[in-house]
Amino acid sequence: MTGTSGTDNHIVRLEKATKVYQMGRQDVRALAGVSVSFHRGSFSAIMGPSGSGKSTMMNILGCLDRLTSGAYYLEGDDVSTLDDNSLSELRLRHLGFIFQSFNLIPQLTVQRNIELPLYYLGWDATRSAQRARELASRVGLEERLDHRPSELSGGQMQRVAIARALANDPHILFADEPTGNLDTATGEQIMELLAELNAQGKTIIMVTHEAHIAAYARRRIHMRDGIIEGIEE
Repeated sequence: MTGTSGTDNHIVRLEKATKVYQMGRQDVRALAGVSVSFHRGSFSAIMGPSGSGKSTMMNILGCLDRLTSGAYYLEGDDVSTLDDNSLSELRLRHLGFIFQSFNLIPQLTVQRNIELPLYYLGWDATRSAQRARELASRVGLEERLDHRPSELSGGQMQRVAIARALANDPHILFADEPTGNLDTATGEQIMELLAELNAQGKTIIMVTHEAHIAAYARRRIHMRDGIIEGIEE
């Protein structure tokens, strides 16, 4: 990434972002000309009812989908027109993802799950193992490196997922309903960990429909019918 990140504190910016899906013969407008920016080091929650466009916005910001029209600037670069290979490379090197369902590989140990992005980045085994151990310790799982996901609690699996998302030292951490499969107490522990990562400088963009989870963010973006209804700073 080149861009203008040295002079522009907006790590992410959408301009008149529109996303239209074709459902049979009908066009469904999931985003309707959204313009919004996110500051470097911010912690934002995107909220809204089902069908509000929050998941579509997350997919666009995470380079998992592309706009129908408008522009998306990531660290000053317009990534709206990148091809699929370029978007994949961008995700691998600059972005991290945490999902509601953890998305761990059941056959792999905690260490191997954390190391997975580093394998695709071409890291050697010794360096990858050291990075995995550091990250496992960071999320409180240094004693679980040889365990498989089936031997972990839901909270522990999400901690592994967070460690894996941090493996490439991402510029932005995306969290899609990160506590959705967890009980209340465990969910709060995960949110405290995310808040700690944000306090250390990590930019976090989260999708949630739960007000008490969104309260951990310093900014809440409310969506409805593909537009931004309001922003709480």
